Amino acid sequence: MTHVNTPSNGRLLTTVASLIIVVLLAVALMPANAWGLTTAKCTARTNVDSQNVVQGDKETRINWEGQAASSEEVTGFTFTLPEGTRFGADDVKVTMLTGDDLMERTSINATGTADGQILTIAFDQPAQAGGYFRVEIYHVFFPREGGEMVITGTAQLSDGTSAPIADVPAISVQGVSLAQSMGNWLSEQEWVQAWNSNKFLKLFLNPVILVTSFPVVLKGFFLALLILACAFPLAIPLGLALALMRMSKISLLRGIASVYVNVVRGTPLFLQIYIAFFGLPLAGIDVNNVVMGIAVLAMNSSAYQCEIFRAGIQSIHTGQFEAARSLGMNGAQTMFFVIIPQTVRRVIPTMMNEFILLYKDTSMLAAVGLMEVVMYAKTIVAATGSITPYIVAAAFYLVITLPLASLVGKIEAKLAGAQMGSDKKRKGGKGLFGAKTDKNNNTSEGPASAAANVDPTANTAGGSQAVLSASSLAASQYNEALGALSASSKN
Repeated sequence: MTHVNTPSNGRLLTTVASLIIVVLLAVALMPANAWGLTTAKCTARTNVDSQNVVQGDKETRINWEGQAASSEEVTGFTFTLPEGTRFGADDVKVTMLTGDDLMERTSINATGTADGQILTIAFDQPAQAGGYFRVEIYHVFFPREGGEMVITGTAQLSDGTSAPIADVPAISVQGVSLAQSMGNWLSEQEWVQAWNSNKFLKLFLNPVILVTSFPVVLKGFFLALLILACAFPLAIPLGLALALMRMSKISLLRGIASVYVNVVRGTPLFLQIYIAFFGLPLAGIDVNNVVMGIAVLAMNSSAYQCEIFRAGIQSIHTGQFEAARSLGMNGAQTMFFVIIPQTVRRVIPTMMNEFILLYKDTSMLAAVGLMEVVMYAKTIVAATGSITPYIVAAAFYLVITLPLASLVGKIEAKLAGAQMGSDKKRKGGKGLFGAKTDKNNNTSEGPASAAANVDPTANTAGGSQAVLSASSLAASQYNEALGALSASSKN
């Protein structure tokens, strides 16, 4: 079968050929930005000593490298940096690398201008076509919050068109706290640099480390307060119970309390912590470290509080016991309603001193890895080589101990003043339980005399004379008793 070309088929072929020619011309005349530049790498210089990280709000430098197409003559770049990034436009450096190993460097004269987050770099003259470029942007401060920083950009070509810069990788930036941000700012101040030029001041009072370590050590301060707030209240009833056991008439109770108190007070707290934290797990007893720390400190403090309460109870005159018995109270009622209330009032200053000692003893828990004040400070010291974090830790102890020590002094002075005032009033005023007395402490009326039902001047054990003698006891008697019972107390 033979095909014959008709005039219509010829016109169709001509039309198709014309369309193909038009498409080829369009492709040939297509703008250069259809190709774009290829990014080789985009990084930021590390700005933390001994760490391969980039922190926010701390000066760094951006390095971008990219390859232009063989037909592209670049005349400048435009980079858009992440929102909140600060940078300098005056010190931009552009270098063209050539050669097989890109070791031949040619500096390009360029001028940088900034407009918000946009950095425009204009060359004095077009660069060689197909060049490999390195752009360095100095004095860059990424946002303090950190994150993945994405940079976009375009290249300006000699024909007036632009080519996108493709495949720019994100830069990972580590976020920093407000304290770290303040530390970065301080490190740039001239007076700080002058201060740190002195070796001693830099080692013990470095302003930058002083600021940056504060919030870290503060975490340990909160944990120390938590341990103290739990351990001290637990030690109070245990110490009181031990004090009553030591004064008990039952020899077994006295023996148990005496052994416990002597062993705890006779061994270092540091050793007790080691036995609890390392011995109990070997015995199959696993307890949370914080709970274990609270228990050890509470048990240790209870032994000292036992002696404090015992000294306070024994400082109460025996006439108080006898007068309470004359009113019909039994031994338990006398102890809990007459003796202990007076004891508590007298031991308050000494108990506050024990509170201060217990707070300082929380530092020993750092030896077993509990992240309290000293442990956090020790971690920072190991990282920075500066003693400044220990100074910060000392400040956290002083902020508690100094006000409490002052308060203890005021309470002691107030109690002493109240006791002196009571002694003066008894010379011509009312005695204990409302009985009126003369200068010789003789009673004329009152429930105490009525209950005793004896001659006020008689030298009897249950008489009101004994009650009055007990009520006029000076605070120094308690201190003497406490000193005698606490001869082996902790330093």
